[in-house]
Amino acid sequence: MQNIRQILDGIYYVGVNDRRIDRFENMFPVENGVSYSSYVIKDEKNALVDSVESAFTRQYLENIEAALDGEDLDYIIVHHMEPDHCRNIDFCMRKWPNAKLVGNAKTFQFYEQFYNEEFKDRYYEIKEGDELNLGNHNLKFVFAPMVHWPEVMMSYDTNNQILFSADAFGSFNAIEGHLRAENVIHKGDWLDQARRYYINIVGKYGKQVQAVFSKVADLEIKAILPLHGPVYDDQESIGFIMNKYNKWSTYTPEEKGIVIVYSTMYGDTEQAADILAKELAELGVTEDIRIFDVSGWDPSYVIAACHKYSNAVFAPINYNAGLYYRMEAFLQELAGTGYQDRHISFLNNWSWGGNSLKISKEILEAGNHTYVGEDVLINSSVKDEQVAQLKELAKAIKEDLDSQEEY
Repeated sequence: MQNIRQILDGIYYVGVNDRRIDRFENMFPVENGVSYSSYVIKDEKNALVDSVESAFTRQYLENIEAALDGEDLDYIIVHHMEPDHCRNIDFCMRKWPNAKLVGNAKTFQFYEQFYNEEFKDRYYEIKEGDELNLGNHNLKFVFAPMVHWPEVMMSYDTNNQILFSADAFGSFNAIEGHLRAENVIHKGDWLDQARRYYINIVGKYGKQVQAVFSKVADLEIKAILPLHGPVYDDQESIGFIMNKYNKWSTYTPEEKGIVIVYSTMYGDTEQAADILAKELAELGVTEDIRIFDVSGWDPSYVIAACHKYSNAVFAPINYNAGLYYRMEAFLQELAGTGYQDRHISFLNNWSWGGNSLKISKEILEAGNHTYVGEDVLINSSVKDEQVAQLKELAKAIKEDLDSQEEY
């Protein structure tokens, strides 16, 4: 049974929900699944915009057929060749043998890595700035390399001011009835999921995201249709997500606040983190204070929080004279998302020796961070001397927060 809806004039949503998936890209937990978005444009010429994951072929084809309502399909437009968006292209090409496959040179290179050359005679190659006229809808192609794959492109409907944005502006979570962003944007965990999606998947490519921003800066945009999550068809929601993407891609904190990330084996470093958080609160810090154990949280959540807030305190411990493995993995992954320009502090449990503090700082040194306060060094358990040092560190962080302007 089909499950589609018309979302704009001549544009139908034919996507699906995936609630069976546990981890997106086999890395990032998705407790409430994810949606795969695809669109049919009905016009003088009919176009299918992108595809969905292979587990949903039957539902997907029924959706497309319902949207076409007996008409033929002229074009299959591929903005992004990642498998969650390309695994039904071959089924669609066979079902609608008159359809041309629209992509750029890298699109077809990737296509032939996943498939064979069965449809090579139906390729319709476009270049940056080319246009494809469907009638009332006229698509102009905007290349977006490394947002977040090399072949990615977007298309802008010049007649209706609609941006088909590929993976940009997407989010985790299945669609729960409400497809329009204005109905979910300030509710539940939508923003946290959108942030976690962007930071962990696209975060490294801030410069490339900014390059695409410069390409679309002068365009009037009345709707954004991404490949995951809700669609944006009102100016408040469009302005909201554009502002967030601008901050995320320039590595600008969204707000003042402190993230404390610790590793611990027997609870002593955890106790130090809690003491520091208490001291911050008692000094009158009103901003958010978030505490994470790297062994208890999936890194994607902690990384997203580190990008959200202005300040972070990292509390590594030694393990086999090196850095505790899970903290090392976390810091490497954090640095890999482009984490930079934050105000950071350290407390370190060095116990019987090792280089955990040195290694931690080396991993983060390329981020152009501002160091706040003196490092607090703990030898196994927290003593009165370390409590005094934690108080001083809390004061330094409080003064630093007070000196920052609002973001």
